[in-house]
Amino acid sequence: MAIYPVVQVPHPALITPAKPVPHVTPHVTRVLDNLRDTLAFVRGIGLAAPQVNISKRLAVVDTGDGLGVWELINPELLEGRDERLGPDACLSIPGVVGETRRYEWVRIRTWTRDEEWVELEAKGLRARCIQHEMDHLDGILFTVKADRLYAARTRAGAQALRVLRMPQ
Repeated sequence: MAIYPVVQVPHPALITPAKPVPHVTPHVTRVLDNLRDTLAFVRGIGLAAPQVNISKRLAVVDTGDGLGVWELINPELLEGRDERLGPDACLSIPGVVGETRRYEWVRIRTWTRDEEWVELEAKGLRARCIQHEMDHLDGILFTVKADRLYAARTRAGAQALRVLRMPQ
């Protein structure tokens, strides 16, 4: 078990598209295991490899809905329905929350650890979380898509908003 440090804005890994995984190697499975452990440790609901400074199209999602941890390897969005405005936040942007438009239902395609494609459907919070993590794999932060952003009444929240408003 290894717990990765989660990088925060303005770390360049957060705005750099991740590289596809050509093969599921022992290194890739170790990264997935460590992403799971890190997600549990930080008590998050989703974590993408770029958030721990690993440029691979890997993410894990566990929204506490009883469906367990979903591993995403080279995920692709196939279909989305019922776009709605809803809450969003990120482990890499502490102290900032926002409202983004995301699909309430999605169908995705992703690899398994056996390099087999599977299609998965998700709704509600799990669907929103999957889209958030897939954005990370494309180097997109939720703050770019947000209709509104709010800083928590903390110094970290105010600092994060200042960094996000700086020209790139």
